[in-house]
Amino acid sequence: MALGYQKFGNGPHKVMALHGWFGDHTAYSSMLHALSTDEFTYVFPAYRGYGLSRHLSGSYTNKEIAADVIALADELRWDTFSLIGHSMGGKAIQRVLVDAPSRVRKLVAVAPVPAAAMPFDDVTWGLFHGAARIMDNRKIIIAFSTGNRLSDAWVTYMANYSAQTATVDAFATYLRAWAKEEFVDEVKGRDVPLKVIIGQNDAAITEEVMKKTFLAWYPNAELEIVPNAGHYPMEETPVALATSAEAFLRK
Repeated sequence: MALGYQKFGNGPHKVMALHGWFGDHTAYSSMLHALSTDEFTYVFPAYRGYGLSRHLSGSYTNKEIAADVIALADELRWDTFSLIGHSMGGKAIQRVLVDAPSRVRKLVAVAPVPAAAMPFDDVTWGLFHGAARIMDNRKIIIAFSTGNRLSDAWVTYMANYSAQTATVDAFATYLRAWAKEEFVDEVKGRDVPLKVIIGQNDAAITEEVMKKTFLAWYPNAELEIVPNAGHYPMEETPVALATSAEAFLRK
């Protein structure tokens, strides 16, 4: 059961770009015009239960995402490839690295969830858990993670799109995948080149959190903080994100 995906570019450096909890295969669409199609080939898959893979059911775990991504790379005949992962996808790309280390060239983690369980209190867990069925919860989460500074129209669009693209079951179950699963001991000391990119206005994925997780666990990790962005730099600052990611991938 191959994941649905979109392909962009024809360059020799292969890149798999994984989306976040509120996204799908279209998550990076706003930055396509800034990507170098002669240098890179990008594939944007949708997880089971999302977008072009909405018809596929599963266990909705990071292990399953990794297996599906590796299977897709096999189908594409990609021996090695780099990975970009946003938010939940930032956790999933680490699982791909653990399960297929010899095939991963570089990682770009955008506002990424670490390979650890998230320290939610009961109130916050209730907010996130309720987001599967309550639209206002989705809007509160999106607004908070972008610094409560963006237009209500955009926040509403993001919340509505996420509800349209993913099944309730997939959305609800993936929450446990990115918030509760833990495999820190399996990533510590991995020497893959890794760039972490976060938004200056992201209230959840902060510089402090990144220094205690990614930069502490990966010896070849570097951090960039993007001005005027929150948790969705591919939407907020798409050209800056594309430029930064490709500069790291090509060097």
